[in-house]
Amino acid sequence: MARLSLRGIKKRFKAVEVLHGIDLDVNDRELIVFVGPSGCGKSTLLRLIAGLDPITDGEFLLNDKRMNEVAPSRRGIAMVFQSYALYPHMDVYENMAFGARLMGLSKAEVEARIQEATRMLRLEPLLERKPRELSGGQRQRVAIGRALVRKPQLLLLDEPLSNLDAALRSEVRLEIARLHREIGGTTIYVTHDQVEAMTLADRIVVMNGGRIEQFGSPRELYETPANTFVANFIGSPRMAMLGVEREGDRLIAPGIGAISLTRLPSAADRELLMGVRPDGMSISPDLQGEGFAAQVVYTEYLGDSAYVYVKMGEGAPVSIRCTPDTQYAPDTPVKIRVMPDKLHFFSSNTSQRLAV
Repeated sequence: MARLSLRGIKKRFKAVEVLHGIDLDVNDRELIVFVGPSGCGKSTLLRLIAGLDPITDGEFLLNDKRMNEVAPSRRGIAMVFQSYALYPHMDVYENMAFGARLMGLSKAEVEARIQEATRMLRLEPLLERKPRELSGGQRQRVAIGRALVRKPQLLLLDEPLSNLDAALRSEVRLEIARLHREIGGTTIYVTHDQVEAMTLADRIVVMNGGRIEQFGSPRELYETPANTFVANFIGSPRMAMLGVEREGDRLIAPGIGAISLTRLPSAADRELLMGVRPDGMSISPDLQGEGFAAQVVYTEYLGDSAYVYVKMGEGAPVSIRCTPDTQYAPDTPVKIRVMPDKLHFFSSNTSQRLAV
């Protein structure tokens, strides 16, 4: 059982503050993912939870017990590092047994824990191999197994898949999801890959510049992003953003086009940012009627679907999800039409979401 609470957590390295007052509550048995761009503070926050770095200010509670001054080895936490950090001179069995022996466990208990971990991770045939004799995915499973042998209250994973190729990332990601369900513990997982976050997490912490931008389920973050940063970070390809002006029930993008809507944001802002995801737009060679004028840049064929990238005005290329047989030649003029129920609105001043 592990409930985690962070209260006003700050971290400074000399004069530079990298975390600016983090408040967070994690429930027992949750799989929480910290996600954000490089340098946002997610790995730093994980190291503070593990006790590898001291907290500058604030309070860290684990099961309502203050942990700020508790040594890392006494927190009941295990961490899996991005670099695996396996002992090269030890075989798989010894790598997994080393930490458990330091805990003072009996030989029988160490053996029982290793058997359980190797069964869950399917490592039985590899116990006598050295790390250099393992693939990247196998090394990562051994690193996870070494953490599981300690039976931690809280398991921390710091970008564990970043050194693997795409096929192995998918395979090990499924292993992590299965392990979390089987073990039932509390897990915090750090990544910069929003696909990993969306597929693994019960809830996601989106970080930016040492602050939490939004904390919620994958569906909440995708369907109701709190601001333009979350809207652009969650979802691939990214959400299209278009600056529009409100005139009655019409939204006008100067030089690009206009649309009429029955539901608009309740805020009085005349200038808005309108966001729409690739599946919320359609593309047509018919240039008549309402919509936004665009020019095709290129088409990306993915087998089961295609994305057509277009240029609207001076903004960045926008992607529209289409059927796989869709084909447009570069520089073709087209009309982009949006689905009203798929639109998101944000303040052009604060970048915060506007209620409709």
